[in-house]
Amino acid sequence: MHYSELPTDILDSLRRGGAIPAHPLALTEQRKLDERRQVGLTRYYIDAGVTGVAVGVHTTQFEIRDVGLFEPVLKLAAEAVDHWTPQSLAGQKALVKISGLVGKTGQAVAEAQLARGLGYHAGLLSLAAFKGASEDELIKHCQSVAAEIPLIGFYLQPAVGGILLSPDFWRRFAEIDNVVAIKMAPFNRYRTLDVIRGVVAAHAEDRVTLYTGNDDHIVLDLLSPFLVKRDGEDVRVRIKGGLLGHWSVWVKSAVELLARVHEAVETDKVDFDLLALDSRVTDCNAAFFDVANDFAGVIAGCHEVLHRQGLLDGIWCLDPTEALSPGQEEEIDRIYADHADLSDDDFVKDNLNRWLA
Repeated sequence: MHYSELPTDILDSLRRGGAIPAHPLALTEQRKLDERRQVGLTRYYIDAGVTGVAVGVHTTQFEIRDVGLFEPVLKLAAEAVDHWTPQSLAGQKALVKISGLVGKTGQAVAEAQLARGLGYHAGLLSLAAFKGASEDELIKHCQSVAAEIPLIGFYLQPAVGGILLSPDFWRRFAEIDNVVAIKMAPFNRYRTLDVIRGVVAAHAEDRVTLYTGNDDHIVLDLLSPFLVKRDGEDVRVRIKGGLLGHWSVWVKSAVELLARVHEAVETDKVDFDLLALDSRVTDCNAAFFDVANDFAGVIAGCHEVLHRQGLLDGIWCLDPTEALSPGQEEEIDRIYADHADLSDDDFVKDNLNRWLA
């Protein structure tokens, strides 16, 4: 499937930039899929006003592939999007469905084919399985997967399995015709700029939409214009939206934040209160993602927020050793006290029974 075959409203939405949560995995205490709460999470995201969902990604737990849950989880999310969107409280017409794609070429191609068959519009391609590979090997792999489904590049931070990639890699990646976006999540200013430089060098800034995955720098990523020289001329590009694990929680607030950012950019009026939100959101992320312990409790931290709201029945992960780190629960308590206005607890409370029905 080529991106030109996507429905116009889907492609327009992706290029305009929106709030796309990385979808968590709802489990029972026995660490089995909790279908009711899995669907409930998707309904929550839709009613909160997201423009898409990303499933089978890091926040969903890559291990779903090892326990036979990759296809069932993708299928549940696709069905929930298709059935719930027409009755959404936010009034969206269509949502972008994105599937995570991992592994060596054979596995990634098979996952792309499966996702395409389930109605997904794009694949978020992780290169973590290619540690030590040359950039020629990486590009060949990306080209093979792009032959199956429109691609979203993924610069995953090394702390959770990513590999370092040069500006020239990103230039060559952006030159692949079926690349539609890149999620930049190196949690590093220099490496984020490497991606932007690569896209501009490829003359792909109009085709490849930039999304922040830098959960530690969300607001300023979205507000900042980036100037890159090309052939002696300034090229100005922007990060249009976010595809974020952080936006798997307090989602209504995230959607409202992005709308505020878009308005500020469009009217060229950025106020200091909006700028100050960058540090506040980053403070929240530090607790949710367990920065103090090098992200060891990142998934459990997101689960904890969703559990407190009643969306999840517990914080269980597929790996029994994956849990909150010492002191992380207290940090989340602090965030609830210091940044209560950034939560969407009231919205969840008002609609929880509807989503879990």
